[in-house]
Amino acid sequence: MTLGRTRAVALIGITGAVVDVEADVGSGLPAFNVSGLPDTACLQSPDRIKAAAGNSGVDIRRHRTTVNLSPASLPKSGSGFDLPIAVAVLAAAGHLPQDRVGDVVHLGELGLDGSVRPVPGILPAVLAASRDGFREVVVPEANLAEARLAPGVRVHGAADLVGLIARYTGSAPPPEQDRAAEPPTPVTSLGESLPDLRDVAGQTEARLALEIAAAGRHHMCMVGAPGAGKTMLAERLPGLLPPLEPQEALEVTAIHSVLGDFRRASAMVRRPPFEAPHHGASMAAMVGGGGGRLIRPGAVSRAHHGVLFLDETPEFRRDVLEALRQPVERGCVVVARAEQVVQYPARFQLVLAANPCPCGHGYGKGVDCSCSPSALRRYRSKLGGPLLDRVDLQLEVRPVSRTDLAAGPGEPSRAVAARVASARQRQADRLRGTPWSVNGDVPGAELREGDLRLPRRTTADLDRALERGLLSLRGYDRVLRLAWTLADLGKRDRPGVEEVGRALALRTRGVRAA
Repeated sequence: MTLGRTRAVALIGITGAVVDVEADVGSGLPAFNVSGLPDTACLQSPDRIKAAAGNSGVDIRRHRTTVNLSPASLPKSGSGFDLPIAVAVLAAAGHLPQDRVGDVVHLGELGLDGSVRPVPGILPAVLAASRDGFREVVVPEANLAEARLAPGVRVHGAADLVGLIARYTGSAPPPEQDRAAEPPTPVTSLGESLPDLRDVAGQTEARLALEIAAAGRHHMCMVGAPGAGKTMLAERLPGLLPPLEPQEALEVTAIHSVLGDFRRASAMVRRPPFEAPHHGASMAAMVGGGGGRLIRPGAVSRAHHGVLFLDETPEFRRDVLEALRQPVERGCVVVARAEQVVQYPARFQLVLAANPCPCGHGYGKGVDCSCSPSALRRYRSKLGGPLLDRVDLQLEVRPVSRTDLAAGPGEPSRAVAARVASARQRQADRLRGTPWSVNGDVPGAELREGDLRLPRRTTADLDRALERGLLSLRGYDRVLRLAWTLADLGKRDRPGVEEVGRALALRTRGVRAA
């Protein structure tokens, strides 16, 4: 008996850390102990491993086995440690050659019959292994397509423990897929058809606001009567956004991988995601959380590099809405627990929608509003304060008229998306060499004091609005971002008085007028 060793990966959020799996098989009373801060699922690995090994023709039940997962201070969660623990134990018992398994990363759950079953989080785990210099990874066959999305690493699929032992001992030829490194899986879309903007009747101003939001990655709030088309507009925003860049696609796909969505993770996610949580969503559902050590991504992370739409915003709990302030500002969300702190990416476009009042008839067209002053005050207070101050575009969405219907369909999403792509390219060219690529991400100090500073005569109206208290400094900066986006859509080098005035109107109407 001797010491066996291989590698695994522990996930904290979507960040992985390579773990040394050490196994010592010696004489003494039969026992199988696992140390190194394992969770309940990991502590149950010995029972699965002993049954899987026995049903694969290898008996390890008569030995005293000690397994250590190093670093011991790092929490280990999930059943994905089954396969690496089994490989280390089999190497220690002399059933596998140590020199062949020592620097290979193994990931997977074992069934009692010896089958290797899929686990969530394969893509970020393989990316972590590649980042730390490991070039060979063994994953369950069901996760093979997902794992091959990670560049710079050779991935092998394992169907069962018998086949894996045979491949390491040379008693069976390697599968065809393992004989040569294959190129990464081509980046593809999910193949889902997106709603078209031409389905929206009328709403000329709202359609323009949607185009501006898409072009500059601006947050947006729509207040309007029920049936005016707020939800239809929000659902069509992803169709106006450019496809994800390769690095963005990897991040979004990694989040789906952690969630265990194998269907979506089998191909790279290329379209910006769209998340629309119900207004009864809890804090954990919105920002992330869960029981025990397993902290799952919330809606804000599932919307990473996409759109987070909150329909009936005032119906959400106040604490849930206030929790959005951190991800809106920082592009990430930090979930703190007693044992660990997990950070998930959450850079999304926020789209809020609300009625003018609880009954929905606040505009007084056809039906009188029946809301009491106190109910109206409570309802509107949900849309005020720090969160709304972080929303760039704030507009009213009026009911559709007969004239709007007679005008016929508007522009299709394809035509608007072409203008958005052109504006995005102008922003990328202007911001080349900086950490930002779109106007919505540029800090206010750069717009007020840097090379992008506008002449005082151009910002005169904006300065007066700030002086009169109609805008906070944050609002001032967001109007400047909108003005630059309007200039990009108009193919102008810099915003003028017209663009600044239009941006100011798009910022200060809507909710204030509701």
